[in-house]
Amino acid sequence: MKAIIGSHGLWDIVEKGYEDLADENTVTVAALEAWQQTKKKDQSALSIIHQGLDDDMFEKIANATRAKDAWEILKNSVVEVDRVKKENESITDYFTRVLAVVNQMKRLNEKMEDVRVVEKILHSLNGKFTYVMVAIKESKDIESMAIDELHGSLLAHEKRMKRTQQEPMEQVLQAKFSFNPKGNNRGGRGRGRGRSRGYGQGRGRGQGKGEQNSFQEDENRSS
Repeated sequence: MKAIIGSHGLWDIVEKGYEDLADENTVTVAALEAWQQTKKKDQSALSIIHQGLDDDMFEKIANATRAKDAWEILKNSVVEVDRVKKENESITDYFTRVLAVVNQMKRLNEKMEDVRVVEKILHSLNGKFTYVMVAIKESKDIESMAIDELHGSLLAHEKRMKRTQQEPMEQVLQAKFSFNPKGNNRGGRGRGRGRSRGYGQGRGRGQGKGEQNSFQEDENRSS
């Protein structure tokens, strides 16, 4: 949209706007004609802005009567986004979202230097990054820090946090499968069943001797 407006030589009127005449009757004819031409340029720029918007965006500027006012409304609607990193959002996804907003602001003629973006990112991080945020501020020159460098530092910290979170779970699982207290493992239960079978076999042997003694007594009585 900015390129189209510029191609018609109308960007200055969008960026700077124009002033109303205090009294049309007190100015010269030449000044009045120049003001009318300026107003015509402004309306042409406003028309181009209208043509580049969908219905939802148009509703936001429908009451704006000048191109500069409409452009300011569009600019504010772009920058009014959630700049705080979401809890489950990765650093890479967050940087992608922030840089998309930065590029939009630059297209709206907003000056966005790296140091400004770096500071906003550091201030928008959630509590998990407090330690690394303080460390970066103390050990690095924020004024000369590139956005890619900040991305790399935060990405490395995120990976360390993930490893730290995974290690306790691995330790718990390892302990769970290696835990083998005496009397409560499979070997203990096996020995218990072995003793039961031995007890049953002992009873079987005792019963056999009783039957033999009873048979011997019967023979003695017969004889």
